[in-house]
Parts: sequence; structure tokens; C-alpha cells
Amino acid sequence: MPLLELNGIGKSFGGLPAVDRVTLGADEGEILAVVGPNGAGKSTLLSLIIGLQAPTRGTIHLNGDEVTGLSTHRMRKLGVAMVQQTPRPFPTMTVLENAAVGAMFGLAEGGHDEAGALRIGTEMLSLVGLDNRRHDHVGNLNLHEQRFLELARALSGRPRLLLLDEVMAGLNDSELQSSIEMVRTIRDELGVTVVWVEHVMQAVVNLAERIVVLDFGQVLAEGQPATVMRDQAVIEAYLGAGGAVDA
Repeated sequence: MPLLELNGIGKSFGGLPAVDRVTLGADEGEILAVVGPNGAGKSTLLSLIIGLQAPTRGTIHLNGDEVTGLSTHRMRKLGVAMVQQTPRPFPTMTVLENAAVGAMFGLAEGGHDEAGALRIGTEMLSLVGLDNRRHDHVGNLNLHEQRFLELARALSGRPRLLLLDEVMAGLNDSELQSSIEMVRTIRDELGVTVVWVEHVMQAVVNLAERIVVLDFGQVLAEGQPATVMRDQAVIEAYLGAGGAVDA
């Protein structure tokens, strides 16, 4: 049984479908990339899973249980966390305090006192490479560091399913390689299933085990990265007829 199942899920705005009857699943322990041109509905799809928006149609199941339309807070308790492209840290807290918040409101809610939450936050900051910044004010972090802080906060809640929305955008080659290894470690050592929206194809083909391509809100192709990114329909969706996607 897949950990996550979407069955005919859709979301319309003013009668126009942003996500149009998408059916897909993510197996436990899988790294699944969702890719597609700008405006394809990728981020909207993640927001439907985490509960930031309610779907117009279709159903969402987590570990066999229907969770369609549940609030973000309830999804967090069920073990689903999301890191968005635009960080939203708590500006008056330190880096460590931000990370520790995740231990209070995730799957492990109620199991940790303040000291335990700070310990878990420290562990997750170490995993994302921010352990030496834990006492800094959040305002001292750059954009990429704030994204990794959001990742540490999400992981502090011990999620089973982690949704990532373009967290590798704008990284240089060295940062990108470190980030790829980081996500692989999250899956391998923490046992977290990852559903990941990304435009950086170099990262996708080096990390994802399966790709789902969205175009105009619909599933255009699905399969292994090397195969999917050479599909003619995918190439035309990205670059127009006669183009080629660098995989």
C-alpha cells in the first residue's frame, strides 16, 4: 500500500483548473519528484496534500486513511510536513528555537518537554549544516540558510512524509551537491518519504527514483527520470517542439 495516494484530485480557481484530476501515489521510503513548466500546478498540488488548500474534487489517503481536506495542523500531527520555497521563520526567535518548534507540533507532539525539543532541534540543525548557527538570530541567515532552517524545523516533528517545494532553487554547484546528499540522508537515515517539486533537473535526475510530470494541471508522464525527461511530449511541454531537456 502506498504511503500517499491521490485519486482524481483537483483544484479550480474561478472555474479554471490549476490541478486537474491527478492520480498518483508515493511508496514508503520513496523520493518522488514532481516537475513541469511554470504554472503546471506543482505547488498547488503540494498545498492540497498538506491542507493549505482544500481540493475541489478527488480524495487524498495517507497510509490507507482518507485525509482529504484536513487542516495543516492535523496533517502535521499525522506526520506530514512541508518546506515551502519562501521561508517563514519566527523572526523573534533564534535559529535553534525555530527548529525546536517543530518538535512541539509534529508527529511527536506531546512527547517532548522544552529540553527535549531543543535537543531534537539541535540534531536536525546539524543534519542540515546549521549547527554552528543555532544561537544566531534568524535575521542573520541568508535565503538559502533560512530554507534549510525550515527543513530542520519540519524534520524536528519526525514526519513520515516530507513535501519540498523548490528548496534547491538558486544554489551553486557545491551547495546543490550537498543538498542532494542531505535529502538522500533524510530518506535513508530518518526513513522519511519525500515528495519534491523541483526545477533543477540536475538534482532531479541524481536524486529522484521516479518523476511525475505535470502540464496544465494534468499528469503528462510518469516513470524513471532518464526515461521521462526524453519523452517527446515532456520535451515539447518544457521547450516546444524540437527542444531537448537536459537530463
